[in-house]
Amino acid sequence: MNAIRSIRTPAELTDAGLVAPDRLAGIERLAERYAIAISPAMAALIDRADPNDPIARQFVPDAAELNVTPEERADPIGDLAHSPVEGIVHRYPDRVLLKAVHVCPVYCRFCFRREMVGPQGLGTLSPDAMDVAFAYIGDHPEIWEVILTGGDPLVLSPRRLTEIMQRLSAIDHVKIVRFHTRVPVVEPERIDDALIAALMASGKTAYVALHANHPRELTPTARAACARLVDSGIVMISQSVLLKGVNDDPDTLAALMRAFVETRVKPYYLHHPDLAPGTSHFRLSIEEGRALVAGLRGRISGLCQPTYILDIPGGHGKAAIGPDAIRQEYAGRYTVSDFKGVEHTYPPSE
Repeated sequence: MNAIRSIRTPAELTDAGLVAPDRLAGIERLAERYAIAISPAMAALIDRADPNDPIARQFVPDAAELNVTPEERADPIGDLAHSPVEGIVHRYPDRVLLKAVHVCPVYCRFCFRREMVGPQGLGTLSPDAMDVAFAYIGDHPEIWEVILTGGDPLVLSPRRLTEIMQRLSAIDHVKIVRFHTRVPVVEPERIDDALIAALMASGKTAYVALHANHPRELTPTARAACARLVDSGIVMISQSVLLKGVNDDPDTLAALMRAFVETRVKPYYLHHPDLAPGTSHFRLSIEEGRALVAGLRGRISGLCQPTYILDIPGGHGKAAIGPDAIRQEYAGRYTVSDFKGVEHTYPPSE
């Protein structure tokens, strides 16, 4: 059964050999709060004999997620502070997020929108809310790029995606449409001719930002799905999160970035983990992250270099956390500048 459909319940995790029976009670408590889904492609990659398997760590729930630290917050990057209408986040002048759906094919245990996605989350935008969102985009001529995220927009049917893209095609000032997704890796069979035609339906320039965190995720099947997208004229870039126990060593990080480039996916952002509830066991210190990223210089081609990014809590946007953007005030406390040059304390003061 687990070979043909996603794993979605604690009992199914046990049946699949991913959670020991003596851990089931803790996982059941966790499932009352956070969604669970592991696609067949990801379940097949997990090494059951390795208690520290990096694929399992990303998708198999852990009772450690019930431990919430004081600095963590339900909306760690401040989406709600910049949401003028439902489904739209307008944080930067020339681009908006369009969150048409809050459902994913898999649920990452470190997700920064974990309070918003899944069965208890915000769901799919209603037709009326979608009308208001498109009206907002149309009324703001400064919007050059629309980024479909959520949730994973590629869980929508080709018909629904085509409708969205056709509506964007009628807004002249929108020139770029970007999709943030895990689908080519976790459900590569979805990347078929109908879905690709839907992504191209607006006539705008289309980008796909692929989220993957470990080189094993880029299987031959995933690479073939990416090839179908790239061969169609869609540009692909990468997004990854620097995660303790997944990719926090130079060999793994280098292999991941090389795998992206081999797949014709340009390395783009490497995110410092956000302060989402119950995710402290994934977070490295910024010093550790900067050392890892600095170690990539000279070790791998310039084509493979990502930008190390911190999303400043409170909705202040992303900052490349190089030496000019962030400085340490004392152990564990930093000052970071946002894209407007305004300085913020990280982690935020209580």
